[in-house]
Amino acid sequence: MSGQRVNDPVVDWLDADTVQIRQPKASHWEAPFLYLLFGRERALLIDTGATSDEAVFPLRATIDSLIADWLRRRPAVFVRPYPLVVAHSHAHGDHIAGDALLRRRPGTRVVGTSPAEVIGYFGFRSWPDETVTFDLGRRLIDVIGGPGHEPSAVVFFDRQTGILFTGDTVLPAHLYVRDLPQFRATIERLIRFRDDPPAPVRELRGAHIEMSSAPGVHYPPGTVDQPDEAPLPLRPGILDRVLSALDDLRGEPGERVVRRRFIVVLDR
Repeated sequence: MSGQRVNDPVVDWLDADTVQIRQPKASHWEAPFLYLLFGRERALLIDTGATSDEAVFPLRATIDSLIADWLRRRPAVFVRPYPLVVAHSHAHGDHIAGDALLRRRPGTRVVGTSPAEVIGYFGFRSWPDETVTFDLGRRLIDVIGGPGHEPSAVVFFDRQTGILFTGDTVLPAHLYVRDLPQFRATIERLIRFRDDPPAPVRELRGAHIEMSSAPGVHYPPGTVDQPDEAPLPLRPGILDRVLSALDDLRGEPGERVVRRRFIVVLDR
């Protein structure tokens, strides 16, 4: 895009109320994806990226601009400042580093990243087996417990778009399994949710791309130039293939199971 700077995020409006934001590789090789979902009463930002330096990755300016743009198209909305909730797919540093850039933003609540803080904010009473509903105002988000990659991990399901936002749990990349029983339980929980959802599950979108378009071939960690990336969206059936790959693990630390769209790594 003309005028695009190397550190500017890549912004895609998935629909009129849903934004996908990618932190550029020039600012951090992890290049995580963030998601901004607008409701009539508040917005939800999922993850804040891999750096706390606004000059390196202008997160605050990007969020301010996107919210201002959305409000211009929604003159009937309501509260000023329009509330923003900042939550996380999980607590690893490349997903929470930008929290500091938003904590002092007017009307903004940054949810803590410990399991207790996540459980308390969203109101889980039976963690992680319960699914709770989070209302943005005429837009319902289902919050599903997702530990196994990281203890406080959650998956967000947006009923409006039919997208499961799966963080680092399921994505076209390495699936790092740090607690195998918990991870398996999470995948089984997501399959049950997919098979009996409150709205149709259309696709999964995770937080990174590490696979190339060639089946089973990945870009090594630290890669900045990924010219032949696999597509980010995954079909809901990918969950069955992840569960099958977990069945092939023998339980040895560092063990890997390679599939066409992902690589499971027993990271313990």
